Amino acid sequence: MDGDWTEAEVGDFLRSRRARIRPEEVGLPVYGRRRVPGLRREEVAQLAGVSVDYYVRLEQGRGTNVSDAVLDAVARVLRLDETEHAYLRTVARPRRQPGRPAPAPRVRPGVQLILDGLERNPALVLGRRMEVLAWNALGDAVNGFSRMAPAERYMPRHVFLAPDARDLYPEWAAVAAQTVAHLRLNAGRYADDPGLCALVGELSVKSEDFRRLWADHEVRECAYGVKKIRHPVAGLLTLPYETLAVPADPDQTIVVYTPEPGSETAERLALLGSWKATATATAD
Repeated sequence: MDGDWTEAEVGDFLRSRRARIRPEEVGLPVYGRRRVPGLRREEVAQLAGVSVDYYVRLEQGRGTNVSDAVLDAVARVLRLDETEHAYLRTVARPRRQPGRPAPAPRVRPGVQLILDGLERNPALVLGRRMEVLAWNALGDAVNGFSRMAPAERYMPRHVFLAPDARDLYPEWAAVAAQTVAHLRLNAGRYADDPGLCALVGELSVKSEDFRRLWADHEVRECAYGVKKIRHPVAGLLTLPYETLAVPADPDQTIVVYTPEPGSETAERLALLGSWKATATATAD
């Protein structure tokens, strides 16, 4: 994903958001039948207070010098939420990085110690491509990362390509939509990352579900939420989660599952942890 991608993406994103808004919702009269749903480009320009030509250049990816004021006005007209607004700024004015490959991500020992100290909470570290870089014992017991090949430890690949994904995630459709929305958010942030480009290309070729969801242009920050996992040993786990930034490594995110103490899921995790520890000791 490079400059060409961001130029196309800003237009596709704006068109998808125009299509969501009916003219009458913003006080515009409706005359006759419209060929496409939503607002026309000239209507967005009028409501945002810019010329039609200026807005057309923005949709064509030729507005790299566009001001915050204009982007704010367009975001207001299109009713973008905070995440969508930030994404528009990112793809409209992509940052150019030096043309050298990014170093391989490495989780610092101190971060691994934090994970290992969370004995009652499954925890892991995700990179910019939603690849799993590190985990603790209970995180491994829940997800089985240590049994996966490194190329399989990417959440998008697992959700869309793993044969057991729909059994593992009872709410697979919601997990899939959230995964794609977060991956697109990162694709906008790191448009010059060849690894991200390759991952999106691979999933687009191999998964019709991914192609359909990617075409929706949804963007979402997965800062917290609840994920359900049907574990082959522990049964159904309802796992609230929180994400924590790693200030020294801004491409990395710590994900911690936080079941309510005393809940059925917490009890099942405790049993799973004991089972995992016994299995590991036996293997040793």
